[in-house]
Amino acid sequence: MKTYSVSYTKEFVEAEFKKLGCRSFTPQPFSAKFSNLANISSLFLDSCKRLLGNKELIKSLGESNFDAVFMDPFFPCGQIVAEHISLPSVYLVRGLPCSLDFHATLCPHPPSYIPRFFTRYTDRMGFLQRVANLLASLSSSLLCSFLYAPYNSVIKEFLQREATLLELLSHASIWLMKFDFVFEYPRPLMPNMVLIGGISCTQEKALSQVSPLSSLSLKEQRNTDVTGPTEYK
Repeated sequence: MKTYSVSYTKEFVEAEFKKLGCRSFTPQPFSAKFSNLANISSLFLDSCKRLLGNKELIKSLGESNFDAVFMDPFFPCGQIVAEHISLPSVYLVRGLPCSLDFHATLCPHPPSYIPRFFTRYTDRMGFLQRVANLLASLSSSLLCSFLYAPYNSVIKEFLQREATLLELLSHASIWLMKFDFVFEYPRPLMPNMVLIGGISCTQEKALSQVSPLSSLSLKEQRNTDVTGPTEYK
């Protein structure tokens, strides 16, 4: 296994992702949530530059005769490498910010019944909610064009040609989507999208022989027997 150096420690990255995970479940304004994504994106961008700048590692990847590149496109540097060594790519992803997965696959995503991230809407929206959902979609696209803009210059410098990150993401052969319609709102899918929801879940633990609920029921039953009506002869 080959590695490359970065400017931050493993503990720092784990702490950042932990903070991002905790903040995802607490009410925050959209600007704060976007700022959290921007911080993570800056870490990915720095790591990407160091990976692409490692000529020895890139050469080794090109000479290894791999059949495909398996990656999470949330870290888009993998697709740049796949494009450089002319290999098909397979994505494992839950979703991408700003609906990049929809745009890259040309998958329809009408805001009339597909709620956007951070809106907390369902697939049943009133007129005003649909308008707000549309505005959220437009604003997130503008903000994320700013968020991912630095990658375009990295792509141009490394591949020596004009290309955008969205264009490279559209070259993926298969999208393995980590969700299922059991828990997801209805939405269109493209032929190269495969649902594999639950694949990353941990193995379930065996149930204990006596649960707290059954113990409580036994105690209640015993109390009932003791305090029940007395029979006199």
